[in-house]
Amino acid sequence: MAEFRNRLSTLLYWIFVWGGGLAVLIYMIGPIILALVMSFNAGSTLAFPPKGFSLRWYQMLLDPAESGPIHTAAWNSIEVALSTVVLVTLITAPAAWALARANRRFAGSVEPVLLAPLVLPSLVYALAALLALSLLGLGPSFIAVLIGHAAVFAPLMFRTVLGLAQRMNPALEEASATLGASRGRTFLKVSLPGILPGILAGAFLVFMQSLDNVSVTLFLGDPGRTMLPLRLFAMLEESLDGRVAAVSGLLILAAALLLVTLQRFGGRSSS
Repeated sequence: MAEFRNRLSTLLYWIFVWGGGLAVLIYMIGPIILALVMSFNAGSTLAFPPKGFSLRWYQMLLDPAESGPIHTAAWNSIEVALSTVVLVTLITAPAAWALARANRRFAGSVEPVLLAPLVLPSLVYALAALLALSLLGLGPSFIAVLIGHAAVFAPLMFRTVLGLAQRMNPALEEASATLGASRGRTFLKVSLPGILPGILAGAFLVFMQSLDNVSVTLFLGDPGRTMLPLRLFAMLEESLDGRVAAVSGLLILAAALLLVTLQRFGGRSSS
């Protein structure tokens, strides 16, 4: 009986761990593979299975004459994403480092407030921000989108930087101050290299989330300044344009390259 129970528990463990893990992995990677396969479809519209292998959608996507509006929307989204990363880095990295050195009781009460945007749905925040702008007599604009993205996605970088800052040995900073270095120089020479991997990881997360955000961009964006996610949604509503899958393929490739670069550079910085 005991042997049967052991075998049963082992079987259930393998089913739960490997079976469940494999199911989650397929659920996460399956749509990515599906989008890549559809981007090479030789048909006239999005379809699965593909009707043949072709690079026609990538050629059309890279052609300025065919896909000028998509290029403009992509550059607008990249500009917002990069600006969001810069703004979030300048505000969040010092704040996370200071909170890691603050009193534990104070830090414990402030940290949930700073992480609140991760819990609040971005759609709710975007609608509330739009109403606030209307009450102030302002309207949707590039600055509104930038501030909205920074407010919603800043906790991503805050969490990654705070984790590293809390694990740093305060004795290193104390030794730097003892040797005569100012607080600013201590932060640049001692603290910043220690939290740099967290900044890079947070920058990657903020950039990717800002690049494909829909809700905040939809409510706070300037109607005359089209963003890439909104442009892709419009293309899907008008027709099943295969260039949407081609854009997905390029975004997947860019994300993979950024992730590999970040892992290598972050690993060197932390070593």
